[in-house]
Amino acid sequence: MSASNVDQAELAKFSALAHRWWDLDGEFAPLHQINPLRLDWIDRIHSLNGTRVVDVGCGGGILADAMARRGADVLGIDLAEKSLKVAQLHALEAQTPRVAYRAVAAEDLAAQAPGTFDAVTCMEMLEHVPDPASVVRACAALVKPGGTVFFSTINRNPRSFALAIVGAEYVLSLVPRGTHEYTRFIRPSELARFCREAGLDLQRSSGLAYNPVSRRYRLTDDCAVNYMVAARKPVRATP
Repeated sequence: MSASNVDQAELAKFSALAHRWWDLDGEFAPLHQINPLRLDWIDRIHSLNGTRVVDVGCGGGILADAMARRGADVLGIDLAEKSLKVAQLHALEAQTPRVAYRAVAAEDLAAQAPGTFDAVTCMEMLEHVPDPASVVRACAALVKPGGTVFFSTINRNPRSFALAIVGAEYVLSLVPRGTHEYTRFIRPSELARFCREAGLDLQRSSGLAYNPVSRRYRLTDDCAVNYMVAARKPVRATP
């Protein structure tokens, strides 16, 4: 596997919480809460029904499972094998159709199966690897020409530090302390550069905002903290 782009401490952190992936009130509750928003956003930009999708960094399968239920044929990949086992068990228990899971790095799968998928999702993962640009390149290689790649991550600025780390981890306890490392947050301009260098054309972006009073998330045009990006792989004209 591509050990050069793996943070073993990050894998261990998520493996230790693997049994909590489908606890709606547990450490991954925010992912369950934002999942309908990001699912609908993805489906509006690139219809999932009848498409083949790979979910890079799928964790316990929250998004992969939902996309399969929207009619996609989904492969979820991750290097945290305990999380994958939880995802597989949930799929069996919930009888989710058209979803499979595999322990493989994005870079390795891209070398094995380039241009295989209609869409690629990579959500809440880039800020947890040493070389996010490498993952972006792998996602670009995995998607077919004309297909769409979706990313979500966290912006790097004083506001995101205050909200995503101080607020979410220490004040509101939305996620466990130590979930995020500020220096690994990615500015939209940086992600845009990674996409361009990987041959992807940016299509759309959206922010995700949290209201601590209503305890609800919503989509917004403000990408100052949590944000999502959709990028298209162009179809090259044949000579």
